[in-house]
Amino acid sequence: MRSLLVLLAVLLAPLSPVLAAQVLRISAIPDQNPERLNRLYGLVAAELSDQLGVQVRYVPVIDYTAAVTGFRRGDLDLVWFGGLTGVQARLQTPGAVVLAQRDVDARFRSVFIANRQALKDLKPFTSIAELSQLKNKRFSFGSESSTSGRLMPQFFLAKAGVEPKDFSGGQPGFSGSHDATIALVQSGAYEAGALNEQVWESRLKEGKVDTSKVVLLWRTPTYPDYHWVAQGNLNKRFGAGFTSKLQQALLELSPDQPRQAQVLELFGAKKFIKAPVDQYASIESVGRQLGKIR
Repeated sequence: MRSLLVLLAVLLAPLSPVLAAQVLRISAIPDQNPERLNRLYGLVAAELSDQLGVQVRYVPVIDYTAAVTGFRRGDLDLVWFGGLTGVQARLQTPGAVVLAQRDVDARFRSVFIANRQALKDLKPFTSIAELSQLKNKRFSFGSESSTSGRLMPQFFLAKAGVEPKDFSGGQPGFSGSHDATIALVQSGAYEAGALNEQVWESRLKEGKVDTSKVVLLWRTPTYPDYHWVAQGNLNKRFGAGFTSKLQQALLELSPDQPRQAQVLELFGAKKFIKAPVDQYASIESVGRQLGKIR
């Protein structure tokens, strides 16, 4: 009995600082529904753990700001950021390293959608100038810090002469995620909205968009978006060359391996590629223009 109690005490005791430091804590901006994110990053954690020989734990966060804050504080080691949040995190965290992006992220797009019944007189747009037709409409972005669900859509709206104050009620809504934007426009709670093209296309294929209620209005020009960002101290914590091994594990994810294929499918990608840091200068510039980076 005594031996059993001792064993239980050992198993239930908190990790020592030394052991805790060996856990690679990964996270991601919560841009989709939690169930999907838990499935995806559970698979990522398992794959990286097997590839790298370390314990990997997925740490969900409540919103985009929490992802940036957690990374800045050193509570998160590797985070899947959007273009804007990645720039914010790197500016606030000396030594942070960009490891990879999906093959689709170098030339990403947003889409504008509308409720068919509420805006039945609107036809799909053929030019950026037609975004002016969204003035005085009930309009929703995604998260306030989303690149594809807020930053770039607001940038393109501004080019068409549409400011946030021009929407119905004097301000836009913020759904919190791309999935939520689709749901709100589909329900008619908002007449129109903007979101990530990849999520839009994925939900269409999954049959989760009622196209009798929602219409695609316009696709934006391309811009760089999502990327993996790692802390700069991983080699010190996990051993020489660890960051390179981590990057290689991401770049070598293959559709030929069952679990890796699931990861890529959930990411909506065929592979991960290297992500040149200088491509995000345009995102930083827009972020500063719109007051999201100071």
